[in-house]
Amino acid sequence: MTRHLRLPALLLATGLLATSATAQEAAIYSGFDRMHPVWAEQGMVASQEALATEAGVEILRQGGNAVDAAAAVALALAVTLPRAGNLGGGGFMIIHEAASGETHALDYREMAPGKASRDMFLDADGNAVSRKSRFSGLAIGVPGTVAGLDLALKRFGTMTLAEVAQPAIALAEGITITASLADSLKALEGRLKSWPSSAKVFFKPDGSFYEPGDTLVQADLAATLRAIAAEGPAGFYQGPVAEKIAAAVQEAGGIMTEADLAAYEAKLRAPIRGSYRGYEVLSMPPPSSGGIHIVQILNILEGFPIGYLGFNGAETIHLMAEAMKLAYADRSEHLGDSDFVPVPLEGLISKTYAAELRSQIDRFSAQPAEVIKPGRPQPFESNETTHFSVVDADGNAVSNTYTINFSYGTGLVAEGTGVLLNNEMDDFSAKPGVPNAYGLIGGEANAVEAGKRPLSSMSPTIVMKDGKPYLVTGSPGGSRIITTVLQIIMNVIDHDMNIAEATAAPRVHHQWLPDSLRVEEGLSPDTLRLLSEMGHDIRESWAMGSTQSIMIDPETGLRLGASDPRRAGALTAGY
Repeated sequence: MTRHLRLPALLLATGLLATSATAQEAAIYSGFDRMHPVWAEQGMVASQEALATEAGVEILRQGGNAVDAAAAVALALAVTLPRAGNLGGGGFMIIHEAASGETHALDYREMAPGKASRDMFLDADGNAVSRKSRFSGLAIGVPGTVAGLDLALKRFGTMTLAEVAQPAIALAEGITITASLADSLKALEGRLKSWPSSAKVFFKPDGSFYEPGDTLVQADLAATLRAIAAEGPAGFYQGPVAEKIAAAVQEAGGIMTEADLAAYEAKLRAPIRGSYRGYEVLSMPPPSSGGIHIVQILNILEGFPIGYLGFNGAETIHLMAEAMKLAYADRSEHLGDSDFVPVPLEGLISKTYAAELRSQIDRFSAQPAEVIKPGRPQPFESNETTHFSVVDADGNAVSNTYTINFSYGTGLVAEGTGVLLNNEMDDFSAKPGVPNAYGLIGGEANAVEAGKRPLSSMSPTIVMKDGKPYLVTGSPGGSRIITTVLQIIMNVIDHDMNIAEATAAPRVHHQWLPDSLRVEEGLSPDTLRLLSEMGHDIRESWAMGSTQSIMIDPETGLRLGASDPRRAGALTAGY
């Protein structure tokens, strides 16, 4: 048990906590900690938007399990957080069943349409054209969210798609505009107004902005949600909604057809399994690169005394950055959709391979990215994404990350559906060796191919202690998702932080190329100077990630949660 859960009995005895504090509160609020988690005795939801969190908690109160609540949250976010929540995108879900002790990885990532081809984003001279892969109909992959939620409910839930869709339907009929939503619509005015079908949804009839306190009605989206509730996935992938989505994509220059939509399938896969200092780490397999590289980096760092070196000390950050470089170099060559290409999964996550990589690290000098090449493991893996975590009273747990890639995806709402469409095709390697929008280098393994799923950094993760869920976490953040989730795990395990402290702590990131160490504000000038002297090119970064995390205290069973303060409007709540 960590120090912050042991000390408050002393604080109560000395009168440092109010005498009205409950025993549960006394088990959490330590005078040694600067910030504290939200707590609940039974179920908890942590998401990036308050109304969506409340929808999930209400499903739990009605007797639904964690999967039921997760589906309700996902559908609600499509309404209340349109820049990332979605019906027109896809994602990944890690599900832990308390009764059986089994953990599952659900892949509902978008797929390339049937007419997709390797060179579809190149011009006549063979150069990658970013506009095609980001802001045209060609950028749109076949959405997986509705199929994924349906599969999760049928296999692991207790409620129907119709039941969990009710909160989202009500929200689509009218929500109050928050400051965060108003700001994001203003920031993306150009992208959204370039599509008339989107402009009439997200702006007033005269083209002016919605302001905080105004009401946003998404009537077409409500109708689509009702179709899904009445018909299941067929209400989205077949019939009028599918016809309108395919027509919108083709009118925008894309190649998706109704047949592509009807053929989409979500898949259950075996999760990536690793260990770190006695804890088990469960995360997503390919086409996510996240699970493999979180485990790979942890394996490398396990050989260093990270806890002794201290949180965000210069040597700790240096070692983290060097391990991150090695993993991202491997990502550039070895990772892709394992249904299409062989991925050396077991080699990449092996302790032996980690030891080989660790031997390349100089503890006091940065290795230039240009001399780092993808390793040779033994033979055979948007920023505006959003994550949520759910734990129910029985100990079932869900970690879910999903996205439409850029903020508001392509910006295109399929006329008559209310559905914003993704631009996930940019996550393929438009041309091997050419970076995507996040600066990530891709190789042949992630080349465009019909029916293939693009590589992703999304990393929904559950950390187990003594065979039971201990930490449920994940984050948006494009290429920085992997390192953000990594640091939540390290903050809790290596640095003994409560989940609120672990969430708010300053973050760092290195992705091999470009060869720069990104740091959030909050690191001391002395630390930055020492890192610079070690050879790191320091770049101050915007805030990285938006983690939504839940810890389960193994002694009391309390759910301890925290939403990231880096994004406005998030909420962790329980009962």
